[in-house]
Amino acid sequence: MVTGPSATPAQVKLLLDARSALCEQRWADAGRLLERAVLVIGRHADVWLALAEVRHHLGNSKGSVEAAQMALARDPRDLKACLLSALGLMRLQRHAEAVAVFEAFPPELAAQDRQFHTHHGEALRSIGRPQQAIGPLMNALALKPDDVYAHSQLGFALRALGLHAEAAECFRTVTVLNPKSLVGHAYLVHWEQFCSRWDDFEGNVQRLIEAVHGAVEQADAWQEFSAPFVMIGLPHHPLDLLAAARLSARFVARGTTPLPVRPAASQVRRSPRLRIGYLSADFHTHATAMLLVQVLEQRDHERFEVVLFSHGADDRSPMRRRIEAACERFIDVRTMTARETAQRIHEEDIDILVDLKGYTGDNRLGTLAWRPAPLQATWLGFPGTTGADFIDYFIGDPVVTPLDHAPWYSETLAQMPVCYQPNDRQRVRPGTASRAEWGLPEDALVLASFNQTFKITPEVFDVWMDLLLRLPQAVLWQFYSGEQSGERLRAEAARRGVDPARIVFAPPVKPDAHLGRIPAADLVLDTWPCNGHTTTSDALWAGVPVVTLQQLNFASRVAASLLHAVGLDELVCEDTVRYRDTVLALAADPARRQALRQHLVAARDNAPLFDAARFAHDLEALYLRMWQRHCDGLAPQALPAQASSSNRIDPPALQAAEAVACPLASKRPSNSTVLR
Repeated sequence: MVTGPSATPAQVKLLLDARSALCEQRWADAGRLLERAVLVIGRHADVWLALAEVRHHLGNSKGSVEAAQMALARDPRDLKACLLSALGLMRLQRHAEAVAVFEAFPPELAAQDRQFHTHHGEALRSIGRPQQAIGPLMNALALKPDDVYAHSQLGFALRALGLHAEAAECFRTVTVLNPKSLVGHAYLVHWEQFCSRWDDFEGNVQRLIEAVHGAVEQADAWQEFSAPFVMIGLPHHPLDLLAAARLSARFVARGTTPLPVRPAASQVRRSPRLRIGYLSADFHTHATAMLLVQVLEQRDHERFEVVLFSHGADDRSPMRRRIEAACERFIDVRTMTARETAQRIHEEDIDILVDLKGYTGDNRLGTLAWRPAPLQATWLGFPGTTGADFIDYFIGDPVVTPLDHAPWYSETLAQMPVCYQPNDRQRVRPGTASRAEWGLPEDALVLASFNQTFKITPEVFDVWMDLLLRLPQAVLWQFYSGEQSGERLRAEAARRGVDPARIVFAPPVKPDAHLGRIPAADLVLDTWPCNGHTTTSDALWAGVPVVTLQQLNFASRVAASLLHAVGLDELVCEDTVRYRDTVLALAADPARRQALRQHLVAARDNAPLFDAARFAHDLEALYLRMWQRHCDGLAPQALPAQASSSNRIDPPALQAAEAVACPLASKRPSNSTVLR
């Protein structure tokens, strides 16, 4: 740091002390000294730059950006200030601003800087410009061909362009450069699944699981964030998923400390209502919102208050408006850090915070690591444990989460009485569907699969092709995931002796159009080890029977839970032989298929799966049981399913429940508001 000839002895000493702290990486001490330094000699860019670097190391992204931009204002050609500003903005999820910082910097000064190109490409990809991201990422690799991070970012950009095979090759390179890379092994097999390339499927799966356990042994926690979601679609033991999830939880919790504990429970609270917070990026036209919305509408407004914390886009759809109207408060936290989001949740005085994402894309699981609420649960979005010691409960049901599966979860199991998945009875009610409109033969037996292709393993496809060989009148109606997977699936069919033309692809369409076309199928074939989730409940709502195979993992038990909730346990199979024989028996019995369809049409009005009012009551009862234990000073314990009732809580029961509610000091606005 420059002092200059006019610096006073006190200023010189201040800067020397700051420099010493920087050299010894005593970041907190350096920060305090530099905060004083910029007050007296802030005209020097390098003092602001040093403060930006310190704040970056301390995790103060907002402060780092401010200091870096002060340095840039004094020296617009300072590459390090540019990088610190952009990286801080990226940490704050302000990727568009980061792109602007990169693009305003003189390109000739950054031409030889690998980090500049890599992070420029990453920022472009993050704002939906993957095509433009490729150039900077290739520049980075030209400077350092063995840059693992640049290869990873290039893979993500290619995947965003639908080039799954090319993305897989990027991650294959990552595994060559770093054989222990969990990210590399995870996305190699994941993107190969997306393009239905199974040349070394078993080997790829085995190497991923070995990488998980290798990372556990070495406490290598920085690189594992992708593994839990990827493993859901692959054969594995639940303990393997738990190991991967624990690594991920450790990653997202790094540098966090619990927020202050709420006021003592003995204080009087103004409102008797229990305040439930939901955290998600999917409060728009998305499966999560479409499943959840009517349950929020049907809840007991006298006993429960709901606050939604949204970190996803506003698509301005009717679903977005509907879900906003279904809660007391809707708070947009897109531009907040995990720490800032946690602080906002804490300020909102949430009693039970429910994460709806788990390890699915665009999650903010790290927010829960700050412990912003007294009780925290995970539900609906991710079909498996989070591995997090900062989440108290996992909401499931007796089918997806039997209590004897508890050793495979870091959370305590809490069971809904029938099924963990809610549904919306206000959806379109499909009737008949035109086969000609969807390119289906009128006289064929249509076996449908609307799951994404990453859920189709070689074993699943073997069984399906065996069915087509045994049923010459049948076609497979498969969801279309792109040209690469389409060509590979037809090639794999030919290898198994099946005419590729017998695979008919169903293009992506809007939700109502999809519901309307499902009745064109005779049967839906489920996948394993990851079943259809919303796709299965859509099929059942549309009146089409689903045949599933149940295994150990949550993701392989979802369809069984849904079928149980509509009274069709007979379609749940324990092995591939039973699965095949069930499909063959139904194929040969049109009268039975028709009876199943009639059963499902009636189920729209009488089955628990589609009864949002009943589900809301059961969920509220489960929340009350969680909260009562907390108020009693007891640790979370397994909450087995209790008998369900479709009736709302009557006034005497309501009064009794209020008498045992945990009183907490609260100043809560009662009006319904949307905050942005």
